[in-house]
Amino acid sequence: MTFGFAPSSAASMSTSADLSAASANPLTRMLEPAEWAAAGIPLLRNPREVVSGLHSRHRPGPSTAIVAVLDPEERLQASASFTRRAAPADGWMFRNALLAQLRRVIPHDLRRRTPVRTAVLLYCREGDARWTEEDGAWMWGLRDACTLHGLRCGAYITLTRDGWQVLGEGRGGRRPNTDSPPEAFELTSAPPPLPRTGGSASEVLRRAAAR
Repeated sequence: MTFGFAPSSAASMSTSADLSAASANPLTRMLEPAEWAAAGIPLLRNPREVVSGLHSRHRPGPSTAIVAVLDPEERLQASASFTRRAAPADGWMFRNALLAQLRRVIPHDLRRRTPVRTAVLLYCREGDARWTEEDGAWMWGLRDACTLHGLRCGAYITLTRDGWQVLGEGRGGRRPNTDSPPEAFELTSAPPPLPRTGGSASEVLRRAAAR
């Protein structure tokens, strides 16, 4: 037999009220630059290559978000772009949008004890490179989406007319920007896995991959 204590009605009402207030206040679902910097976000070895590759691959316009998954060698595993809906900035909504895109393009890594792959977010927007509350909501959404998909939370990068900026790191550049044409190279993709079955077909594929 199990014994327990039922919470009082007053406590239940207080908890429900607190949860309702938090869900109704989007400002609770954003990260300040100091919080982001203290979160231990892994640094990109070559952020300009990542930014230029995603810009070339997706050619984003204003209000376009690009979420990309990188392997430990910083090679692109998958990426997806979508346009943000015209609505107040809300980390919970951004989290859901990012998670939906991740689930669409790559399986989760929730069975791993430690995340191996890293998700980064490039957001193309108006204005300058300074942090905004909208950026804070994207940061919150990216961190939460990564947790729910078994990924490491990586860099958050803005792309404006002034260029690109890795927020929280102080690294950036003038090109690419929202007005520049795509460059002639793309972000390096991981090679497709070779088939495990034997036979002449597998040998042909191995030779082609070795070229």
